[in-house]
Amino acid sequence: MQPETGLNDNLNGIEQPVSFTVKDSNTYVEIVHSLAKWKRNALKRYNFSVGEGLYTDMNAIRKDEELDNLHSIYVDQWDWEKIIRKEERTPDKLKEIVKRLYRVFKSTENFITFEYKNLEGPYLPDDISFITTQELEDLYPNMLPKEREDAIARERGAVFINKIGGKLKSGIKHDGRAPDYDDWELNGDIVFYYPLLDISFEMSSMGIRVDERSLQSQLELEGCLDRLGMTFHSDLMNGKLPYTVGGGIGQSRICMFYLQKAHIGEVQSSIWPEEMIHECEKKKVNLL
Repeated sequence: MQPETGLNDNLNGIEQPVSFTVKDSNTYVEIVHSLAKWKRNALKRYNFSVGEGLYTDMNAIRKDEELDNLHSIYVDQWDWEKIIRKEERTPDKLKEIVKRLYRVFKSTENFITFEYKNLEGPYLPDDISFITTQELEDLYPNMLPKEREDAIARERGAVFINKIGGKLKSGIKHDGRAPDYDDWELNGDIVFYYPLLDISFEMSSMGIRVDERSLQSQLELEGCLDRLGMTFHSDLMNGKLPYTVGGGIGQSRICMFYLQKAHIGEVQSSIWPEEMIHECEKKKVNLL
């Protein structure tokens, strides 16, 4: 992807994409961090209509990722995006979609634990809960954001943590979100409790995408109004892009969760520090 299009996901604004020059065209390109903006542009490019959408098999390299049990430099996701009407940009619409996705997660767990008797569970509750990042901070004011996620996941089993990106009353952010794809008031993460590691387990990040107003506001808050000169942002501000909702579902995350593995390296091939490899070997965890 050419960086001047503005289609790459800037994540927290500090991660540098893997980039190179294409030999035959002398074009400088980047490997995308995610397809968050690319999908919205594709829906316009391929003339999709309201109520229609697409899904993709996304593969990314995030060279600055901090590696642990759940994080790898290699990211594989099923990414999806759907066109909605502007009046559907509401919390109720977001909840409706989250509940629909959760029913699939729940039925999949039921199927797998029934088919494979060596697996424990099922663990997921019948329904997913909803909580905002501010409600979570109010509930656990003395905890760090990740500790809050762990606590609420243990309590509820499955929860959608919404309104991610802006600063909370404490002056900190619950987590980073680029300002130019999700509307920070209409987004969130689907998080499960993972008994094997006793942690919260993010399965999907999703949201209703920015409109003209929220894009302008969020770019201003982040001090990056210069992005309005990029193709994607200019098209959005000029009403050339559809209103959409979308997200990504981690493929390796799904395999790890349902197969009850201790490390994401048990279900995908990647690069791991030597000390991590040795520590996993001691615990009979075989990394690919």
